[in-house]
Amino acid sequence: MDIKLKKYSHLLTTKIIVFMIAVVCFTGIIKAMIQVEVVNHGYFSMVMEEDYLLSKAYVRENEKIIGNLTTLLREYKSEENILKGGSIGEERLRVETMELYSDFELYSKNYRPELREEENYSAFKKEYADKIAQVKERLIKEDLRNYHRLLQELTEQKNPLFYASDGVNVYTNTTKTEKGQFKEYPTYLIFEDYKREIYPRVIEESEQLHFITDPLEELNQDKLVFYTAFTNDYLNQKINEWKEDKAVVKKNLYILAAYLLGFLLSFGYLLLVTGRRSFEDDHVHLHPVNKLYNDINIFLCMGLIAMWVTWMDNVAQQSIGKIAIPITIPISAAVFILILSLVKHVKNKTFFKHTLIFAIIHKLIKIVRKVYETGNVGVKTVLIVIGYPVLIALTFFMFPVTIGLAAWFAYKKVKSFQTIQDGVERIRAGNLHHRIDVADRGEFKTLASNINSITDGLKDAVDSELKSERLKTELITNVSHDIRTPLTSIITYVDLLKAEEVTPRAAEYIDILDQKSKRLKLLTDDLFDAAKATSGNISVNFEKIDIASLITQGLGEVNDRIEASQLQFKLNLPKKKVYIEADGKLLWRSIENLLSNIFKYALSGSRVYIDAEDAGNEIQLTFKNISAYELNISAEELMERFKRGDESRSSQGSGLGLSIAKSLIEVQKGKFNIHVDGDLFKAVVSFPKVPDTQSRDVEES
Repeated sequence: MDIKLKKYSHLLTTKIIVFMIAVVCFTGIIKAMIQVEVVNHGYFSMVMEEDYLLSKAYVRENEKIIGNLTTLLREYKSEENILKGGSIGEERLRVETMELYSDFELYSKNYRPELREEENYSAFKKEYADKIAQVKERLIKEDLRNYHRLLQELTEQKNPLFYASDGVNVYTNTTKTEKGQFKEYPTYLIFEDYKREIYPRVIEESEQLHFITDPLEELNQDKLVFYTAFTNDYLNQKINEWKEDKAVVKKNLYILAAYLLGFLLSFGYLLLVTGRRSFEDDHVHLHPVNKLYNDINIFLCMGLIAMWVTWMDNVAQQSIGKIAIPITIPISAAVFILILSLVKHVKNKTFFKHTLIFAIIHKLIKIVRKVYETGNVGVKTVLIVIGYPVLIALTFFMFPVTIGLAAWFAYKKVKSFQTIQDGVERIRAGNLHHRIDVADRGEFKTLASNINSITDGLKDAVDSELKSERLKTELITNVSHDIRTPLTSIITYVDLLKAEEVTPRAAEYIDILDQKSKRLKLLTDDLFDAAKATSGNISVNFEKIDIASLITQGLGEVNDRIEASQLQFKLNLPKKKVYIEADGKLLWRSIENLLSNIFKYALSGSRVYIDAEDAGNEIQLTFKNISAYELNISAEELMERFKRGDESRSSQGSGLGLSIAKSLIEVQKGKFNIHVDGDLFKAVVSFPKVPDTQSRDVEES
């Protein structure tokens, strides 16, 4: 059985039959709803009502009469009152007058925007005096027409019986004017002396009763008298009509439910099988009708529905039941076909792609992209400046979409630019491994690729330089280490030879060997220290150091060399103790290198100035001397390794002293700079100042 169902479930014949069932069921739903609308004004809830006196139908019978009577008693009162203008309130007259004032502002030559409102209003009253007077006359005529229309409707209303009075004006459709007379009827409503009497009492339980009582309670209760009652014959007639209408509504509700169930099942089946040839078929099969663009499809659906609603509104209520079916069947069939076409595109995942708007935009984008990707920057700029306004003009009916696409395009370009900018910043900060990835095509993609290529080349160059520097440092370290062992042996044997008895010429040779071996040992030690300092492979033990004490003690240790150099040292040290945080041994080694540099290159007999200055947040130690050699090189060159102030290399220096001093000071988180001004050589060492906590404690105490 299941195999047979699968065999016939997706046949075209089956789909056509089910489609016809869906159209018939939908038409049946419309017919049932129209039937209830025509018979009982869409009053479906009456099937839940159990008693006519509690029904909405009973309220409607009283509501119309009470509405007309309250309008007469509250607004119009009498014809004489209307002719006197008593029915025209100040607010109503003011609104009508302001409409005339609006015309005055728009069309009158006497209106002066530069004047105050009061002055313009005075001019308006003079110019429009006749029209203002006519406003009141027109309103009186309107009220008279409405007054007589309401009187005529009440006069034609034979049932239910009513009597209403405000103490002056009386409106009734019966000769009975006493409350007791109205109480003789099977159902009545009485409002008098701020009280109300309703019979039978069950009416009080009605949820719709406030539609009757609220308008009456808004009237002046002092003199209000209002009676209304249903006669036996009229009440029985209305009860029978209510029962008949209820039976019709109940019948149509059953029909409506049956048709609705049939429609849901049939149309649900069509939604399930449309576009497929079997339940296992994954492909959506489209037909010529499905080539219609989906947005046009939706507009057609909306247009057909609007056409159906318009025809239904314009058809007379008496003939709507006959006209509805011939109109509903073709329109509903066309709408269902269009909806099923949309469903096919939803299943095929082409709902948005198969729209006229998408097709136009896609075509334009392809054309623009082709030109944009093949042209240079100038072509692209001209294309954007000229093309976008043209696109806006051509697609004015959907300008929000066009603006949205432009914003999206601009956002992509700005995002690509921002990505490149951020990438360049990161590369500039030293992150040479960063790659700039731009998904967009065009100049930004090319620019990002070029920057990445530059970064790769720079990274290779830096890696090569680092490798070369590392190899150089390792070479210096290894060579220094390898030389030191045999050199130590040479120095030892030279010392042994010096103790032996040799000829004077041999003694002279031994002295030369001693000098050269010691110089070579000094150079080897400097090379080894320079390599260690540059690589950072050196331990630093920070401690609190009094800079003045360090300089004083250090100069005392090299006093012999100072006297031998015939240099005059001038010290300028702070009177108070100032402290820095550094490694005492490494710091003195750095200062010792600077002093050695002075001993080697300073002009004999000149002055050497050593200043220690408290510069607020840091301590600056300055060494100044006059060079014995012409300093025809820059300070940057002097900082390089193996660079010496005397290009003739007649001095005993290795050219590593300043480089070692700079590296050692920077390892201790200090700063080292040199300045050359003619023959004046100045070296500046700076360290962060450390507060003297002991002296601070004394001050606070």
